[in-house]
Amino acid sequence: MKPNFDLSIVLSHIEEAIRTYPKAAMFELAERGYNSLFEQLISCIVSIRTLDETTIPVSLRLFEVARTPEQLLSLDIPALTQLLYGTTYPDQKAYTMRGIAERILTEFNGNLPADFATLTSFKGVGPKCANLALGVATGQAAISVDIHVHRVVNRWGFVQTKQPEQTLKVLENKVPQNQWVNINRLLMPFGKHICTGTAPRCSTCPVLEWCEQVGVERHR
Repeated sequence: MKPNFDLSIVLSHIEEAIRTYPKAAMFELAERGYNSLFEQLISCIVSIRTLDETTIPVSLRLFEVARTPEQLLSLDIPALTQLLYGTTYPDQKAYTMRGIAERILTEFNGNLPADFATLTSFKGVGPKCANLALGVATGQAAISVDIHVHRVVNRWGFVQTKQPEQTLKVLENKVPQNQWVNINRLLMPFGKHICTGTAPRCSTCPVLEWCEQVGVERHR
């Protein structure tokens, strides 16, 4: 990592650079009013291995008929699968969502606890979705590491990790808690549109002076 690296300065430059790009899906949905913990968790399940360009319209279609556990359980698997058409593994996600809704009603009296351990105890919910839902819906300090976040912070030289799960643990130790939610909010669109997986836009990158360009073999 370069000696002059200052995460707060880097993130402020990124905030300005991504202003004209679409927001990350969960944050966009929250701004549209779909900001309950249940809605955020369900949308994150929709987003697994699915582009934001699909995640948002599929989530909106689902929420037209089901925004609560009770409403979701009123849909059988074929109907729910149809609503999830366009996302990856829609039938599998339908079973996952119904399983979550059933447990919320039977174990938690209809109130989804805002608790990382509880969320990750649901089948099909990993640390990324649990933290993203908690951060966006409740404002809890939570870092969500997707492939974009993992790539960007390794490319900077800020972390040296092989897997997103490892990146999460390192970032929790290095990033001030008041920036935890911003990690995904800013770095996901930054990694998607500027610091891309192949041929990143280094020549116009707003944070190039702080970046080690680890692993960059070709850039624009």
